[in-house]
Amino acid sequence: MRKMTGILLAVIGAIALAGIALHRHEPINALWIVTAAVCVYALGYRFYAAWVAARVLSVDASRATPAERHDNGRDFVPTHRWIAFGHHFAAIAGPGPLVGPTLAAQFGYLPGTLWILVGAVLGGCVQDMTILLLSVRRDGRSLGQMARDELGPVGGYAAILGTLLIMVLLIAVLGLVVVNAMKHSPWSTATVLATVPAAILVGLHLRHLRPGRILEASALGLALVLLAVLGGGWVDGQPWLRGLFDWPSLPLAGFVVGYGWIAAILPVWLLLAPRDYLSTFLKAGTVALLAVAIVLRHPEIRMPALTAFVDGHGPLFGGKIFPFVFITIACGAVSGFHALVASGTTPKLIASEADVRLIGYGSMMLESFVAIMAMIAATLLDPGVFFAINTAAGVVGSAPAAAVHTISGWGFPVSVRQMQSLAHDMGEATLFARTGGAPSLAVGMASIFGSTFGRGFLGLWYHFAIMFEAVFILSTLDAGTRVGRFMLQDLLGHMHAPLGRTSWYPSVLLASTLIVAGWGYFLYVGVIDPNGGVNILWPLFGIANQMLAAIALSVATGILVKSGKVRYAAVTLLPLAWLALVTTVAAWQKVTSADPRIGLLAAARELSAHLAAGTLPATAAAVAPQLIFNQRLDAWLTGLFTAILWLVILDMGRVCLRRLRGLPVAASSETPYQAARPRPLALAGHLPVEGGG
Repeated sequence: MRKMTGILLAVIGAIALAGIALHRHEPINALWIVTAAVCVYALGYRFYAAWVAARVLSVDASRATPAERHDNGRDFVPTHRWIAFGHHFAAIAGPGPLVGPTLAAQFGYLPGTLWILVGAVLGGCVQDMTILLLSVRRDGRSLGQMARDELGPVGGYAAILGTLLIMVLLIAVLGLVVVNAMKHSPWSTATVLATVPAAILVGLHLRHLRPGRILEASALGLALVLLAVLGGGWVDGQPWLRGLFDWPSLPLAGFVVGYGWIAAILPVWLLLAPRDYLSTFLKAGTVALLAVAIVLRHPEIRMPALTAFVDGHGPLFGGKIFPFVFITIACGAVSGFHALVASGTTPKLIASEADVRLIGYGSMMLESFVAIMAMIAATLLDPGVFFAINTAAGVVGSAPAAAVHTISGWGFPVSVRQMQSLAHDMGEATLFARTGGAPSLAVGMASIFGSTFGRGFLGLWYHFAIMFEAVFILSTLDAGTRVGRFMLQDLLGHMHAPLGRTSWYPSVLLASTLIVAGWGYFLYVGVIDPNGGVNILWPLFGIANQMLAAIALSVATGILVKSGKVRYAAVTLLPLAWLALVTTVAAWQKVTSADPRIGLLAAARELSAHLAAGTLPATAAAVAPQLIFNQRLDAWLTGLFTAILWLVILDMGRVCLRRLRGLPVAASSETPYQAARPRPLALAGHLPVEGGG
């Protein structure tokens, strides 16, 4: 019966994929994409993930995890598998699966959809599960620590430096997307602010008020989140309150920085775990509701399979379909950030190795499905509307009439009246130049929900979607800041041993402040960019993110070879080879291209020339020197990241070659086997238990 089910899924999935790939001359129904995705994910989890867990990783449920052996009630806490799943999914599912597919839709729906499906099942899910298991086997060590221990000092310290620098950049872009989504939207701002005390209340409820009552706390948290959405709408309708939450970009950036710092220093059970757990209800529930709405309405995709922008002159970002579709969609397919979470907070919560497949492979699979939903929501919009929302004023003009004239000239007709009517329906003053992908995704989601459940509530659906996206991203931002704190503490411990103690508060405060200051600078520069910052930072985000994935896969490949599993090394080696090719080509183009829409140095030269000639508006001229500096800094960082990546790859190759020749290599850092204590039924998944720390 299992074989017949697998064959049936394979046949249906193949037919759906063929329909997506070959359909050209008329609109395609979104059900083709949903069907293909469900079949591919089901086959991947049932067969490939099970094979990798059993044969490649040798998952052993009888082995004690670091959460059990080092339980300290702060960072190491044995946690119910579904709460650990919720934390991990909320932590990894940031802007990538939402914004990346939305921006990549400028190439059409086909390239991004295929990359999301293939990249996730064969690359991203495998990376997440593998790194999670390897970290659990090594006392929850970070990716950089594992690289240092397993590869040696050269590749190890290169990996630590690279991951820390990349982490700073990644978190800055997360914050920038949140700011662009929430600016001058009192409904969204009030709602997101209200979710913070809601999460703390749930954390206190689980820890002190009613320990072990997970379902009770979940119901409370869900009610508070829904109340926050409705309350945000009420605030938006009160003139005396609306102004208090109508924040421009810089104050919102300050809130994001402050929130990240607080989330990094508080105990994991108080804010991080309950917020992520509640976020998972919201995220998974919204994605499921979106899928149901698509099935019920079976809408048609309005964006063509391939657009004219595949040649590299796209308005959202410059660059041809190869390599830029692959680095624009990172988190929905393969994301190095996930490896940091899988070797940061999550391995310290795993109660049993048996949970690794669900939490590692399953969480990434669900995130990939989120990316598919985002692609559908973005491509259901009229292409003219899509480009009017996502294209910066600096590209199409700040006046609505100029913007629609330019966009219509591309072959995607749109009118000022159409955009004004849409903004009114969504409860916004304007939707022009709302860059970053999040607003257009919210419009697409609201349109789907409205056509299914009633168009009279479009404003509510739109702001619910914005809140959904902001909560999505903030959950990744807070977990990322905490992981960055762990990494920085490890480095500081080499200068002064107590600073390396994860839970020592002076070290916690110092490391948290330094990591937040680092990404806060890049967030500030992105916020003051007249073009919204995303068109410069997002390609660099994708390159850095997937370089980080390549570093993680290098470490995993080295460990597999050292462990005597050479015949299974292709599981991580093949995705590593692809990512190394894609990111290296993309980095080369970002540094050397003479096109200022692609090359960072070329963009800096062009902006310098305009500044010297006095042709910039006063507001743009005021921030131009900082933007020029940042573009040059980004170019140097891109070159540094590329050098670090290849240093790690070559060092991994050296270790593997020595192992294959029988020469000495660094001893394995795997913790000796220790039998797990009998697990409470609660942690085994039968009864609720105190969760999230």
